[in-house]
Amino acid sequence: MTGPVVLPKLLSMDELAERLGVTHRRVRRLVAERKLPFLKVGRFIRFDPAAIAAWLDSSRVPVVVTE
Repeated sequence: MTGPVVLPKLLSMDELAERLGVTHRRVRRLVAERKLPFLKVGRFIRFDPAAIAAWLDSSRVPVVVTE
């Protein structure tokens, strides 16, 4: 038998906005444009921190070194 499943603590829209340093409105817009990974839990929108971290990594702009 396996142990209990540990679920990640999902973030609310306000918590994500605070962590990203943006407004609640900006997060809502990213969700509406389907540019941000989110989960629908009933009528609530929640965010998996691991999915957000992966999204941030994929959005990273590489550094260009010029000589």
